[in-house]
Amino acid sequence: MRILVTNDDGILSPGLWALADAASRLGEVFVAAPETEQSATGHAITIAHPGRAFPHSAPLPWPDFPAYRVRGTPADCVALGLHLFGPLDLVLSGVNLGSNLGHEIWHSGTVAAAKQGRLFGLSAGAFSVPMEGENPDFGALKPWLVRTLEALLRLERPFLVNVNLPLRPKGFLWTRQSVRAYEGVVVPGKDPMGRPLYWFAAKPLKEAEEGTDRWAVAQGFISATPLRLDLTDETRLQPGLAHD
Repeated sequence: MRILVTNDDGILSPGLWALADAASRLGEVFVAAPETEQSATGHAITIAHPGRAFPHSAPLPWPDFPAYRVRGTPADCVALGLHLFGPLDLVLSGVNLGSNLGHEIWHSGTVAAAKQGRLFGLSAGAFSVPMEGENPDFGALKPWLVRTLEALLRLERPFLVNVNLPLRPKGFLWTRQSVRAYEGVVVPGKDPMGRPLYWFAAKPLKEAEEGTDRWAVAQGFISATPLRLDLTDETRLQPGLAHD
């Protein structure tokens, strides 16, 4: 099996190399990741100027894999990875330093890279871990990463799955995406020159429901949520709404 590993945190992120290391138990690994952090870029692709890719070595203590740092978005990295490394079977994105739960998948560059792989007809998985005042222990998480990858590979292919790991997992659950209503929050402030600036945030209006990705991670479980590319709201496709 030939596996492309990418992310949106950038080529220097330890989560990238931890995922590549875990994936190497299952096949031949190649890496193509952004030169700089691309968090929350969503599914942006670069069309206004050409992409660039430079060979890159893994930082110590991680094992080395054929790798490129890419001047582009996570979705660009998948397209270039397919071009540079030839036929591939699986695209893995992450491990993102920060959760991608519920509504966060809409703007996640991590999930977008996996979606790009699925758009190319490949199986793909996005992996994330929360940042809760401490750095993830990827050595302790490695067995859980391998176990989760093995679970994904038992699925019918091609698949697209969003995975979120708590800092100290106690099990694995298949979940659905958490959908909650949010109140938009704008926090005003000033820069050192006295000019106005604004921080944007959102506050949930209700707790996550049982069986959702957000609920599972809060309970200490790895959450694996199967996704699909077709966003059509089938319940609103009434016969009377059809048009030529």
